[in-house]
Amino acid sequence: MSAPRPVHSETRIGHVHLKVADLERAIAFYAGVLGFGVVQRLGSQAAFLAAGGYHHHIGLNTWESRGGRPPAPGTTGLYHTAFLYPDRPSLADALARVLAAGIAIDGAADHGVSEAIYLRDPDGNGVELYRDRDQAEWPKDARGRLAMVTEPLDLAALLAEARG
Repeated sequence: MSAPRPVHSETRIGHVHLKVADLERAIAFYAGVLGFGVVQRLGSQAAFLAAGGYHHHIGLNTWESRGGRPPAPGTTGLYHTAFLYPDRPSLADALARVLAAGIAIDGAADHGVSEAIYLRDPDGNGVELYRDRDQAEWPKDARGRLAMVTEPLDLAALLAEARG
């Protein structure tokens, strides 16, 4: 059996569509805290949000989940949605927004390839806010293979880089 043909190298995850219990509460988090813009609403049942004029990065709906509860621990499902910021000051701004909203941080890590902050949205969905380092900076082992790590991330130093 031959190895499968790899996907095109420029393929990316384009958006995430989440089932939420309360649409207004979810919009308050993704738009009000994280700063994504509401691009379109479908009444009180769904909304589409984006950054930079894209059609949508986040879809939110209550079609099957209005008033629902988060999945129970130990069940399958989405671990987290990761939002990639273009640089360290932008990630710092995201952290400042989250802290100003009084949202708890689950964790933060320097992975060598990236810096990441972990939290939960109002429906209990995992959210990762991160920025990638330049590929030339990625840690490698003695054989030249990628060697990601999980080290503490200095949140105070990161916050010091937040834009105005």
